[in-house]
Amino acid sequence: MDFDFVIVGAGSAGCAIAARLSENGRYAVALIEAGPKDTNPWIHVPVGYFKTMGNPKTDWMYRTQPDAGIAGRSIPWPRGRVLGGSSSINGLLYVRGQPQDYDRWAQMGCTGWGWDDVAPYFKRSETWHGSDDTGLRGTSGPLSVQSSRLERDIVNHWISAAQAAGYRYNADYNGADQEGVGYFQMTMKGGRRCSSAVAYLNPAKGRPNLTIITGAQTQKVVIENGVATGVVVRHDGITSTITARREVILSAGAIGSPQILMLSGVGDGTHLREHGIKVVKSLNGVGKNLQDHLQARPVFKTNLSTINVETNNLFKQALIAAQYAITGRGPMTMAASLGTAFLKTQDHLETPDIQFHIQPFSADAPGQGAHAFSAFTASVLQLRPESAGHLALKSANMDDAPDIHPNYLATDTDCKTIIKGVQIARRIAQFDPLKSHITEEYAPGQGVGIGDEDAILDWVRRTAVTIYHPTGTCKMGTDPMAVVDARLRVHGIGRLRVADASIMPIIVSGNTNAPAIMIGEKVSDMILEDAS
Repeated sequence: MDFDFVIVGAGSAGCAIAARLSENGRYAVALIEAGPKDTNPWIHVPVGYFKTMGNPKTDWMYRTQPDAGIAGRSIPWPRGRVLGGSSSINGLLYVRGQPQDYDRWAQMGCTGWGWDDVAPYFKRSETWHGSDDTGLRGTSGPLSVQSSRLERDIVNHWISAAQAAGYRYNADYNGADQEGVGYFQMTMKGGRRCSSAVAYLNPAKGRPNLTIITGAQTQKVVIENGVATGVVVRHDGITSTITARREVILSAGAIGSPQILMLSGVGDGTHLREHGIKVVKSLNGVGKNLQDHLQARPVFKTNLSTINVETNNLFKQALIAAQYAITGRGPMTMAASLGTAFLKTQDHLETPDIQFHIQPFSADAPGQGAHAFSAFTASVLQLRPESAGHLALKSANMDDAPDIHPNYLATDTDCKTIIKGVQIARRIAQFDPLKSHITEEYAPGQGVGIGDEDAILDWVRRTAVTIYHPTGTCKMGTDPMAVVDARLRVHGIGRLRVADASIMPIIVSGNTNAPAIMIGEKVSDMILEDAS
C-alpha cells in the first residue's frame, strides 16, 4: 500500500485528478473512496437523483444544525458517497459561473486563478454537443455536456414570458456572457448521466498504475515532522496506513476535507484541543467560510400537463420506463431543472446576482412526493451570498458527521436579494404565454402580498432549502483565514493539498459541479509540474 500519490475522495475533482496523474504511466496513484462502486443503476439514469439522494448507500445524509436564518429549521444537505461523489447523485446541471468570479479570486491573492487561467481547463474537461460561436467550448474532453432530451410546454412558456418581461434570451450561458434566460446544459451522454467517474475513471480503470479503493473510510492524514506521508483508512473493518511517497491530495468535498484536516490535527487549535486532538498545525480557517446557495421555491398551479400528473400512477410510470428503455428519451432523462435564467435584481449591477431553476414539477420540499395537482416550480437563489457559516467537529471520531452551521440570510443584502428574486418570479408569471396557463399561485400564495417584503422574507425563512452547493471551508488565499495557497498546498504542511469545492475563496455564480471538475483538472497540472 505504497504509492506516489494518494487521493482521498472520488468525487467531481478527485476523479479528474486520479485520471490525469495516472495518464503518463510514470506514477503510482491510489484513489480512495468511502462509498461503494457506482453500480446502482439509478446513478446512471438522469432522473435517478430521486432515488440516490436520501439513500444512505449513496448519500452521506448530512443535516444542518438548526439555523436562525431559516426559522430555526434543520435541513438535509445531501452529498455523494459513491464513486463520482456528488456528480453521481446531483441534478446534472452544468454551469461554469461568471468570468468575474475567477477574476475576483485572482484579485484576492489567488494568483493563476483568473478567468483567462481557468477557462482552458473548462474547455479541456468537456465535449460540448452544441453550437459554439465563441470558441470557449471544448470538443474533445472526457465530460459529455449536452442540451436536454426533454421538453415541456410550461418551461418553454416561462422562457417566453421572461423575454416578454424584458429579459433577453441566451442560447449559451457558458459562453461569453452568462446573463439571460434559456435552457440548462447537463452532464449527460445520450440518455445517461455522465458523472466524473464515468467521464474520467471508466477510461482509466485498466491502467496498472491506478488503484481505486472503494468502501475505505479515511480516518486522518499521517503527518510526520510537518510533512504528510500517507493516510489512515478503515477498510472492511481493518485499519491500515496507505503511504504516499510524493503527496496526499484531499478531495473529499466541502464537508469531508475540512473534517479530515481537523481530525489530523490541522485547524483551529482551541477547537481541536476541546476534542482531545493534538494540534499539528494551527490553521483557524479550516471549516470556516462555509457558503451555500439557498433556494426559494415559488410554485404555480397550471392547466398544462406537468411531471406531477404524468407520473401519478403505476401505469404511467411503466409507459415512461418503456419509453426510456426503447428510445433513451422521455421524463427519465430529466435533469433537476430544464429552464434557467441568470438575472440582475438591480440595473446598476455589473453581473447577474440571481439564478432561476425552472422545473416542470412541484413538491413541498425536494425529496418529498410530487403534488397531486399539475404545477411548476420557479426556484430562485442568490448567486453570491454574503452570509458565511462554519463546520464544527462533534467528536474525534470520523464516523460522527460534523455540525453544519450554514448561517443563511444573515445580512441585509442577502435578505433583500432573495426577496427581489421572489418578486421577479411573480412578475414573470404575469406575462403571456405563461400567464394564461397559470390557474393559481400555490406558494408563497395569495396570503403573502406581492409587495409585502416582510411576509415574503418570512415565507423564505420557513420554506427555503439548500440547492446543494457547499463551498469555501478550506479556502485558497494568503490571508490569515486561508487554508491553502494558490497551488492548493496546505499552509505549513508539506506534501499535502486540498482540491475540491472547499478551496473556493468565494462561491461561484452558479452550480458548483463544473468548477469542481475544473479545479481537479488545474491542480493536476500543478502537481505534475511540481513532481517533475
